[in-house]
Amino acid sequence: MNEFVKWHTEITGEKVIKALVNNGFSATYCRNAEEAASEILDQIPQGATVGMGGSWTVKELGLLEELTARGHEILNHGKAGLSKEEKNEIRRRQLTCDVFLSGTNAVTMKGELVNVDGTGNRVAAMIYGPQKIIIVVGMNKIVADLPAALERIQKIAAPINNKRLGLPNPCVQTGECMDCQGPTRICNVTTILHKKPLLSDIHVFLVGENLGF
Repeated sequence: MNEFVKWHTEITGEKVIKALVNNGFSATYCRNAEEAASEILDQIPQGATVGMGGSWTVKELGLLEELTARGHEILNHGKAGLSKEEKNEIRRRQLTCDVFLSGTNAVTMKGELVNVDGTGNRVAAMIYGPQKIIIVVGMNKIVADLPAALERIQKIAAPINNKRLGLPNPCVQTGECMDCQGPTRICNVTTILHKKPLLSDIHVFLVGENLGF
């Protein structure tokens, strides 16, 4: 990243952090993924049960491997070899875990967190339940406002996640949301965190790189 892009990234990041803090969230700007991973790991107490929200951003930071090496119990419904019943049980346990790690589909310049889910377990755990909620965001997720957030999800996040999950929905062919009505649709629940929910401890880490979808 050249010095001019770095300057613009950091000044934009500062504005988003200020907006998040004004909305009641704890928020930290990290220059890169390595710095973010280190700061996030410092926030997770030894012995904490950690829920994973199926985030590619969290995966890119290598947090799963680091937490496993530290001996944490990891609640990861995306682990290979799990039955449908086992996955659902893990999703339920994520709602009351010690620390829940997730990405987010979009963050507006006003500090609003916007997400679209298929099952709803990820956004449920982001709102209330876990003792601590940590949300990691790459700069590619920053948008101007709520309409731009929904557009980003429809044109980028949703089709890429459908492709990642190997689903047969129309957006895998078109590259953008088609408002499909089939049983494998993953755009079923939309949430907007305008402000931090009253009883939840949420810390947003904004990373000065492009991460996730």
